[in-house]
Amino acid sequence: MATQFASIAATIAIIFSSCSSPATRIVQAPSSSDTTYPSVETKNPNTDYKPAFAGQTRISGVKTTTAYQVKILSEGLHNPWGITNLPDGRFLITEKNGDMRIASQDGTLSQPITGVPRVNSSGQGGLLGLTIDPDFANNRMVYWVFSEKEPDGNLTAVAKGKLADDEKTIQNASVIYRATPAHNSTLHYGGRILFDKTGNIIFSTGERSDLETRPQAQYLNSSLGKIIRITTDGKAAPGNPFVNQGDARPELYSYGHRNVQGLALNPLTGDLWESEFGPRGGDEINLIQPGKNYGWPIITYAIEYSGSKIGDGIQQKEGMEQPVYYWDPVISPSGITFCSSDAIPEWKNNLFVCSLSGQHIDRLVIKDNKVVGEERLLADESQRFRDITQGKDGALYAVTDQGRLYRIGK
Repeated sequence: MATQFASIAATIAIIFSSCSSPATRIVQAPSSSDTTYPSVETKNPNTDYKPAFAGQTRISGVKTTTAYQVKILSEGLHNPWGITNLPDGRFLITEKNGDMRIASQDGTLSQPITGVPRVNSSGQGGLLGLTIDPDFANNRMVYWVFSEKEPDGNLTAVAKGKLADDEKTIQNASVIYRATPAHNSTLHYGGRILFDKTGNIIFSTGERSDLETRPQAQYLNSSLGKIIRITTDGKAAPGNPFVNQGDARPELYSYGHRNVQGLALNPLTGDLWESEFGPRGGDEINLIQPGKNYGWPIITYAIEYSGSKIGDGIQQKEGMEQPVYYWDPVISPSGITFCSSDAIPEWKNNLFVCSLSGQHIDRLVIKDNKVVGEERLLADESQRFRDITQGKDGALYAVTDQGRLYRIGK
């Protein structure tokens, strides 16, 4: 056993290449022919809760069998929160304090882009996720999520604007949606956003954390704790599950969420997946289906930060969806992306999850909508990974709370 673990430790070591810069490292392939390992999680769980099905947590570990390169492109960002591709291969990045920046593929950063509405950056708020219009090459439209201060509290808002030809400003910025009710908390805004295959916007909100607002994740007349689907004008998108239900907001797509900071479309199936924070335990990966209830705060694999049970302390209930995967203890999952590139063959169609408190990028191997393997990448970097995307070159690009931009790939 000692020999096996020594071998594993050796395979995960990051070797400095003699021909690489100090910010570039080569991760070597395993020396062993083994393809599976014990679970990557070695800490005790917070609870004695049992998973609903085999493989829902603490799945067997896997190891990338192809050597790849990890490169720090920049350390000059200020609390970056979201990253998205521009058509020419550069990246548009949000910073929590309210700035947008453009990063080239070599890590060169633009000056802050002006014209973005003022954000409330207290607590977990700020300038959050962003995406560009599918027709950006022609209309140059950008869409983003931010925390906005209102007279009666703070809320999650969605805005849009045009990136000027000189790339120095966002022109004609306007708010197209506000997730109400507003609340005085500065926590749990959600904040990820993407376009679906129909050209409509999907974004996430949080339930704002406090005990008084937490139940609103279950209310269909509230925007809190939801995944929401709207048009580019901020209206309910056609085909939404609650459009014809009089007691529900027509823009709602799914509900029963705590704080969703990751959204991604599976390139193989087109399905929508999300990552969601739990408190002590109960971080989740969910496969989102329209109209479904994902259970928070009625069912959860977590406990309160105080150690007490949440609600009735139950993990399953009829009519509520189970997470595809959960972590206990937490890794604090933020941005996610699927890899569709062939550059590293075993990564194709895997889900990559940014981990904040866990300080790594989690690689989940998914087969038939089940997690069948897990790997922790870049754990020795000691970075809070906030968001990740696949670049035009097929590599993965990730930003960290500490201000780094990484390239991970061949």
